[in-house]
Amino acid sequence: MKAIEAIELSKTYPGGKKAVINSSFSLEAGEIFGFLGPNGAGKTTVVKLLNGMLAPSGGSCRVFSLNPALEPTKIHGFSGVLTEHAQMYGYMTGLKNLIFYGKLFGLSAEKATERAEELLNKLELSEAKERKLDAYSTGMRQRLSLARTLMHRPKLLFLDEPTSGLDPESVLYVNNLIKSLAQNEGTTVFLCTHQLRYAQEICTSYGLINEGSLLAVGNIETLRARIFPGLTLSITADRLPEAMPAKQVGENEYEMQVDSEAEIPHIVRRIVDENGSIYSVTARRLSLEEIYLALLAETKK
Repeated sequence: MKAIEAIELSKTYPGGKKAVINSSFSLEAGEIFGFLGPNGAGKTTVVKLLNGMLAPSGGSCRVFSLNPALEPTKIHGFSGVLTEHAQMYGYMTGLKNLIFYGKLFGLSAEKATERAEELLNKLELSEAKERKLDAYSTGMRQRLSLARTLMHRPKLLFLDEPTSGLDPESVLYVNNLIKSLAQNEGTTVFLCTHQLRYAQEICTSYGLINEGSLLAVGNIETLRARIFPGLTLSITADRLPEAMPAKQVGENEYEMQVDSEAEIPHIVRRIVDENGSIYSVTARRLSLEEIYLALLAETKK
């Protein structure tokens, strides 16, 4: 059973705005799926469609075999949604906020308190649990919002910019928790962000969207194969052989593309054989950001 499946999913708002256009993708349980694109690309609309907050204009979607438009309450019972600006009660303490939401999800007072204490500890908020939310920093609020989302142990998480406003240490706590949920508890994570470098650190697969259209779906190797599966060499040397297919990008700095690591020793040997002095050679594969920009450029041709 797929955790999420969308087939030719489309949404046109009144007035003719096409927010999602014939988008198809699927997720296995336990994946951390990065749904990536700029603001206004269609990410939030897709999340609303998958949660039954909107009905599709065309195509269909399923969440653990359920139709969100027909059975939204069932989906809400096993999913959690964290928006970038989640609302909680400022006059209540962090602990009481979590207990309150835990009860809304059907937990007993005892179970809600136990789960709240567990999450506060995991997210380094135990010392602030008796403080009112109004006294929390932006980063603390974001971590508490994540804890609230996890109170009922959802098997599907929708996260919108989960590390927004967090300091580097808090980002590490949140990332480790997300990875642990996926790896150890089988939680499926649908993560919306425009931060491609962040997504590459944490996600196992990706959907790249722009102006409502999916540009590509897959893991990083699949996406690289769409553009260039090899490596880019950055070479610092006093000179390169004239016939070598490299581009000069700075003083004594050159770049060239190769199909595999096996080519690198031959390139280095050739430069040395022709009396070139090499100061450094580094190899890297296309980043998610470079892939996205390349796919975007293809759509504009």
